[in-house]
Amino acid sequence: MRFLAPLLALLLLGGCAQLNAFKDLAGAITDKIQGSDNAEPPKELQPLEPTVNMSVLWTTQVGKGSLGRILNLMPAVTATTVYAADHKGAVVAVERASGDVQWSKDTGLEIASGPVVAGDKLLFGTSNAELVAISLADGALIWKTALTSEMMSLPRVSHNLVVARTSDGRIAAFDLGHGGIKWSHERTLPPLSIRSQGSPTLHGDLVLDGFGAGKLIALNLQDGHLVWEATAVVPRGRSEVERMVELDADAMVQGDVVYATGFQGGLSAIDLRNGSILWHQKTAYTSHATALSRKSLFITDTNSDIWSMDITNGADQWKQDVLHQRRLTVPTRVKDYLVVGDFEGYLHLLRADNGSLVGRLELSGEDPIVATPLAFEDVLYVLTSDGLLAAVKVD
Repeated sequence: MRFLAPLLALLLLGGCAQLNAFKDLAGAITDKIQGSDNAEPPKELQPLEPTVNMSVLWTTQVGKGSLGRILNLMPAVTATTVYAADHKGAVVAVERASGDVQWSKDTGLEIASGPVVAGDKLLFGTSNAELVAISLADGALIWKTALTSEMMSLPRVSHNLVVARTSDGRIAAFDLGHGGIKWSHERTLPPLSIRSQGSPTLHGDLVLDGFGAGKLIALNLQDGHLVWEATAVVPRGRSEVERMVELDADAMVQGDVVYATGFQGGLSAIDLRNGSILWHQKTAYTSHATALSRKSLFITDTNSDIWSMDITNGADQWKQDVLHQRRLTVPTRVKDYLVVGDFEGYLHLLRADNGSLVGRLELSGEDPIVATPLAFEDVLYVLTSDGLLAAVKVD
């Protein structure tokens, strides 16, 4: 879930009337993000006889988690090791098979995003406007680079470059070896924007990233020059809230097509070669999406309803609302299923072909699962907001 970042509105607070108007606007945006009716309660879980079992292989504690903040802390997995971090800078390396801690490090950083594995390095973004690389072997600091603002997005790596997006709308590329800047692209943010956890997508020689006013851009990876800009959604509405459209979820690529979505942005298919719009489907305040098969895209909307959509034209294939308003994560594909986490620490397993609920696991006893579960060789790695890291087998 992402929350309001009133970047420009702070400049308008000249008195009580302006302050009250801003509070009303912020409340309206929060209602939009949390669903059409902010007072609508989450659906209670109904009894379920699982037809597919999920079992915990191991758990370990990673510091104190996110400490109640909206961050982008996710586990990173290699063939042998799982890496995870908390907001106060604790980083752990855990043996993937057994869950035994290989090393732990107190970095002293205020980590906001990551870790991401890049060769012999782990990469992080921080709340103090830093991009940081530490050693994969023992957590020792390798380099640290100053950014222009907080980094909530995950760093992306290709061709020895690290691409980072900061909360002020800037995208920059840095040398993976020493952290020196290679290029920077600055864009104008709309007056109101969402505090996004979305990250750039690297595909071949392109950097793909969406932002406000329904726009998606493609930059050249080597020099940052603009290749094309597409307006996937034209903002419409009578109020500022209704006109807010941000393609802030990670762009997805399959073949020569880019799929883009975000807050009030619906789902758009865009030609990767030239930025032309192929089709657009309006889905109820879509917040996240991920391409999980050759035929379908799976979406969690802001009401926590899960959709399957045809990848060729965006037509609905099925919709599952049994977990309505339970603040679900982005869905992850594991075997022939989708898995999502919710605000009470449950994992839910659904069939990818029809959306039926086939499994459930209470992982953390009411500690929310906010980070997208990560699947590696049919095992799920899940990090809760309180820092519990778990490996879960789908049987």
